[in-house]
Amino acid sequence: MTETAPEHVHDLLIVGAGPVGLALALALKDAGLDIVLADTRPREAVTKDPRDLALAHGTRLTLQRLGVRDTLPTTAIRHIHISHQGGLGRTLIDAAEHELPALGYVASAGALAAALREAVDAAGIPVLDETEVTHLAPGEDDVIASLAGTGRPAGTLRARLAACAEGGLHAGDANVVEHDYGQHALIADVQVAGGHRHTAFERFTPQGPVALLPKGQGYALVHVARPETAEELLALDDTAYLARLQAHIGGRARLAGVGPRLRYPLVLRYRRSTIAPRTVWLGNAAQTLHPVAGQGFNLALRDVWALAETLLSARDEAERQVPGAAFDAGAARILAAYADARGLDRLGTIRFTDTLVRVFSTDFAPLRHARGAALLALDLLPPLRGFIARRMMFGARAWP
Repeated sequence: MTETAPEHVHDLLIVGAGPVGLALALALKDAGLDIVLADTRPREAVTKDPRDLALAHGTRLTLQRLGVRDTLPTTAIRHIHISHQGGLGRTLIDAAEHELPALGYVASAGALAAALREAVDAAGIPVLDETEVTHLAPGEDDVIASLAGTGRPAGTLRARLAACAEGGLHAGDANVVEHDYGQHALIADVQVAGGHRHTAFERFTPQGPVALLPKGQGYALVHVARPETAEELLALDDTAYLARLQAHIGGRARLAGVGPRLRYPLVLRYRRSTIAPRTVWLGNAAQTLHPVAGQGFNLALRDVWALAETLLSARDEAERQVPGAAFDAGAARILAAYADARGLDRLGTIRFTDTLVRVFSTDFAPLRHARGAALLALDLLPPLRGFIARRMMFGARAWP
């Protein structure tokens, strides 16, 4: 009688081969762990993502550690001008004040995914493209993933830990908090006369913020408005829309042209807990934030780096205690340690962005005057301005 060989068990299954999942794989490439990624999309779909990302200075340092910073085309943000429509008060955050070459950088999400994927492929970490993980069944010793996809038979894959790094949150899940902002974001590339001088603008209006981020020779635009206004703005021709946008921005920049506009609704969704038995959620699978202050991907990458450090620390400790023993990446104590380490930054960032939206997206007169006073205080008080800058660059702890 022939014995059936036991099914192979991976140390880590990463669900999603976008920038978040790829970054986690790359952060662990030298850990000696058996890692596999699965993504429902074809490889080229990920690398053609048209969105732009605002990468904080702390994120740049992490990408440098991952070895992809030098191959990634970026545009530096050296100055951030913050103002609000209909009131006095503004503040300017400057990289030189913090002795930094830049406060952040703008990069294409597709270009970032391409750089990360190239590095993952070079490291020999397998990626199952066009493979959907239809179900995860955690057990005592592992999690069983049900797989389906184009050109492959349905099957299963076993891993000690599943990291869900792609896909939206499910409304109606008791673990998911949801708030509809009643806003839509229009995104587009905008040309500017006279150059952007590496200055980003964040202009708060009663309908929502308007952000111009230096990108190449022009700007990446995020224009937030109420759904009915967004519909109206989409219907305008380029000349009429550019005039409306210029009215919002004022004379701070002379806009010269606008590319195709895309629109998407803005909803805050986040999991109360990002861990469950043998499962952890990262990126948009853990939280979807408003784009104000550009914190979404930066928070995700801090989560990725912390999870990698937690796994490496636990593996080293296990090796010291029992040399040569098998390492269980999905042990409950490891996931609990990760969640405990990330609680402050994660909830702090969620509340920070949510508060900005709620406070600045209103035309209530007393609050409008309070906003102006707050921006004036930021401009007059360097320590407070420095705290806000560090908060945006490094997270809720506000230090590197």
